[in-house]
Amino acid sequence: MSLRPAFELGLWNAWIFMIWLLIQTLAIRLFSKEVYKKAGQPPDMKPSRMYKIIGYISTPMWLLATAYSIFLPFKLGTIWFATGLSVFLLGLIINTIATINFAATPMNEPVTRGVYRYSRHPIYMALLLIYLGVGIASASWVFLLLTVLMAVQVSFSMIDEECYCLERYGDAYSEYMKNVPRWIRVPK
Repeated sequence: MSLRPAFELGLWNAWIFMIWLLIQTLAIRLFSKEVYKKAGQPPDMKPSRMYKIIGYISTPMWLLATAYSIFLPFKLGTIWFATGLSVFLLGLIINTIATINFAATPMNEPVTRGVYRYSRHPIYMALLLIYLGVGIASASWVFLLLTVLMAVQVSFSMIDEECYCLERYGDAYSEYMKNVPRWIRVPK
């Protein structure tokens, strides 16, 4: 890992990992408009000022990270790459399963099945694992820093989303919060 950020155009760069997020988002948007609409901010949610500010910061940060990944070479043939690939694949699998769990749950119920039994926010956790995997596979301190900033941003977003879910689903979500941690619970 070098203090000078890597910046070179190449076929075997981090964009290969990042493209999967874009493909998944486009697939959901094309094949299930209802799920895509459901995944956005609910129209009856009243976001806090902090939630709005974080939204304005997170979108450019995600775009910056995606653009940087085009120029970020992997450390192929190293333990960095092998470890990063493993972390990335774990994040991708969790993200895919969580998206399916989310899509399969009716709008009038909180999502509590599948990977949502182990984390109240598995999609956020999966995204952080994906970013962490990219940062490790490319041995990039810049990408790892972006991952930390994203974790802070996500932590604030979770609070507003949980307040909304409490308001919308009441006791069912309150009970769910008592049994499932915000980040992760180790399966028994």
